[in-house]
Amino acid sequence: MSGAADDARFMAAAIELSLKHLGQTSTNPSVGCLIVKDGVVVGRGVTAKGGRPHAEALALNDAGEAARGATAYVTLEPCSHHGKTPPCANALVAAGIARVVVAVTDPDERVSGRGLKILRDAGIEVTSSVLEEEGRCALAGYLTRQTKGRPYVILKLAVSADGMIGRRGEGQVAITGPMARNQVQLLRSVTDAILVGVGTAMVDDPELTVRLEGLEDRSPIRIVLDRRLELPIGSKLARTAREVPVIVVCGALAPVPEDRVSEAAGPDNRAARKAALEAMGVEVLEAPDLDCLLLGLASRGISSLLVEGGARVAADFLAADLVDEIDLYQGDVSVGPDGIASPVTRETIPQTFRPLRSQHLGSDRLDIFERVRKD
Repeated sequence: MSGAADDARFMAAAIELSLKHLGQTSTNPSVGCLIVKDGVVVGRGVTAKGGRPHAEALALNDAGEAARGATAYVTLEPCSHHGKTPPCANALVAAGIARVVVAVTDPDERVSGRGLKILRDAGIEVTSSVLEEEGRCALAGYLTRQTKGRPYVILKLAVSADGMIGRRGEGQVAITGPMARNQVQLLRSVTDAILVGVGTAMVDDPELTVRLEGLEDRSPIRIVLDRRLELPIGSKLARTAREVPVIVVCGALAPVPEDRVSEAAGPDNRAARKAALEAMGVEVLEAPDLDCLLLGLASRGISSLLVEGGARVAADFLAADLVDEIDLYQGDVSVGPDGIASPVTRETIPQTFRPLRSQHLGSDRLDIFERVRKD
């Protein structure tokens, strides 16, 4: 096997390893690192839950003395700055690593090539951009937060055979089968936050948690777009806010005209409703628009956002050009004339997106489209 083929094989394994803690590393990216000597993996590391220790430190510790003269395969450029942990680039130098292979250069201005320079200045051979596209896919959330100042946004829609996502006046409509629903649960488990509109929250009364056995502790932060603070304190979201964080996003707390106050909200006393939600453990956040909301989420270290509920919410994100990936689940059932039309179908995917992959999940089909990068 050629050197390039070996590099690709080991980097693919490092990328696969990096996915193990996706969505669990706080503000840091989930990075994978393999230490390889004479064609044998002698050390493995993935960014620890919470973001520390970093992958390189764990892999070096796993390899021990075998790291000297070995090759390190890292999915993201080793850090070069002093934070809560020493620079990983320096740790690789101190361990006697002879060669470093990197998939993606870190856009963080504190790193951005400096890590590679430290390695080269120490006489270490550096090869970069190995399986870069695959590495970028695994690091999509982190890279989007670093380059665009917002989370990577995934729009998930389950669309019926007749192009509907639900039925008017009803709660959830079963459009897809168990395999597709399990796939959605897995997606939630690797995402930092999940968002729905208040209409979906009130009609469906969802929990928006991960319900797969063994992954219950990987539920994302739950966000509800609720301009008038209509979310009932008896809803499942409010009642479980102390177990899994809930953020309700409203507009400025100015009075709403009486004829625009819904029955669900009751009298126009949003200050009182805000206090009631906060007493349940719900965080109430004011944001004038989606751009400001995403900027605020990114400032908290939220790198990925799954938009799951509501035709209006989905349409608003698409109209604002804030969607990076569309996950379209196609069921074989028809909803009928009372259906709520999906804002997008396979036939109406915006030209700014391209097909990434497709798969069959029982009788259902999943098509994933990604935004076309301009760089």
